[in-house]
Amino acid sequence: MIEVFDLATIPAYPYEKREKNVFYQAKEFKTRIIDLPPNGQMPTCEMASYIVFYVMSGKVDVSVNLEKVTIGEKQCLITKPATLSMKTDNGVKLLGIQIVKG
Repeated sequence: MIEVFDLATIPAYPYEKREKNVFYQAKEFKTRIIDLPPNGQMPTCEMASYIVFYVMSGKVDVSVNLEKVTIGEKQCLITKPATLSMKTDNGVKLLGIQIVKG
């Protein structure tokens, strides 16, 4: 079965309600929309899965195991399991994909 998702119309909830942002989940992976407002941030978290972040709009500073990088619109960051955090000055909307390490 094929499923098509219009990422532009999927609502995004604040970090505190991040589980509502998951729009597809399978045993091996899950996908979510992450929408951080201006001066928004995702606190430091230990991720046991591989992570793919694709920036749909805006720009965000991402810390991966204390190494910092800035990614902007139409850029993608892929990381192995790591300690992550992110912060944005002007707001950002991302597609996030967590892939089970296995």
